[in-house]
Amino acid sequence: MTIYTSPFTGDVIQPTDVSYASYSISADLTLVWPVNGNISTSVAARIMDITPSTSGLSVFMPPANQVSVGQDAFIKNPSAFTLTIKSSTGATLGTLTAGATRYFYLTNNSTASGTWSNIALGIGTSDPDATTLAGLGLKAIGSTLNQASPTSSVTEGYTFTSGDRAQTKVWGGGAGTVNLPVASTIGDDWFLFFKNNGTGTVSLNAQGGNTIDLASSKQFQPNESAMIVCTGSVFITVGYGVSNQFLFQSITKEVTSGSYTLSTSEATALIQEYVGTLSGAVTVTYPPVVAFYIVSNQTTAGGNTLTITTGVGGGATATVAAGNQATLICDGVNFYNANTVQAGASVTSLANGSAPNPSLSFASEPSTGIFRSGAGSFNISILGTNRAEVNASGLAVTGTGNFTGGVLGGIF
Repeated sequence: MTIYTSPFTGDVIQPTDVSYASYSISADLTLVWPVNGNISTSVAARIMDITPSTSGLSVFMPPANQVSVGQDAFIKNPSAFTLTIKSSTGATLGTLTAGATRYFYLTNNSTASGTWSNIALGIGTSDPDATTLAGLGLKAIGSTLNQASPTSSVTEGYTFTSGDRAQTKVWGGGAGTVNLPVASTIGDDWFLFFKNNGTGTVSLNAQGGNTIDLASSKQFQPNESAMIVCTGSVFITVGYGVSNQFLFQSITKEVTSGSYTLSTSEATALIQEYVGTLSGAVTVTYPPVVAFYIVSNQTTAGGNTLTITTGVGGGATATVAAGNQATLICDGVNFYNANTVQAGASVTSLANGSAPNPSLSFASEPSTGIFRSGAGSFNISILGTNRAEVNASGLAVTGTGNFTGGVLGGIF
């Protein structure tokens, strides 16, 4: 083993000690010993913070045969990238992952490469301080970290922030709104728990074009709750608890003409109301699932139809006339009208209707049926035109008549 001694005292020569150095590197770094008047900015210090700006970079220790055994260095990698420590000849001495610290010491200096040993710090059986590691969703109990979800209240117009991560937020008022943050500002894996402990419906509104469960907002009835998770671009709910006291939800959807497809979130509403002025026939496609709906057509139809379908080939559809409501059952393929006479009932009431939209019509021809034009009147509509009316004065027929097979009322 090569050693260096002073010709004056016979003692081993030690390099000049530099206690601390910090380097930020974007390329490989070669260190030198602070001896023989070296004033290089890349001297090897006893303690070093070396921060690479990218992965794949290496730090080369100075030649081992220029110093005595026992020469050492603490090296910490504060970056998010892996850093490799090598001997002066390129042999790998150790790898520092992001945030790691290693203690390197020389055990043989007979060659330039030398023999180095190292100890990883903060790894194995060492005990970190749990208090310093605690953060959002974590709390220190003794020497261990434990899950935590502190509870706090929210009020009208509140907007959640990144600091609400892992929190339990409770609404305690009447009807109101709460805003979600823009998903891109809080990133993937942010979450919180939300509970409506109040007396009215709370709407959680997404912002910046984001959605929650594929809709721009989600309503929480009293006693409903969910875990809300951000994917980095949208929000989803997990474990959404539906209140058995306030089960029904409703949507109002504006339509004009053409085809519309309900989202899964929209289709969860039991009561479906359609509004708007129709310039053409409208077809609304629902998810092909077993469900029950109350559909109200409050559009200005202008002779156009509103058809409900699952979009499954061969499946039965339902047509709801303007100004009317229908109770519909879906078996996952077909829509069936559930309006019927209840067992034991003696009276069935219909809406007045009109010639274009009769109160009682046919699924394949909704403009043909019966309606009531006024007090004491019973009308028959054919293809949207009033063709016959029975009232207190008798029978009035619009259009030509063709009577065969006998005499009508002794007149013909």
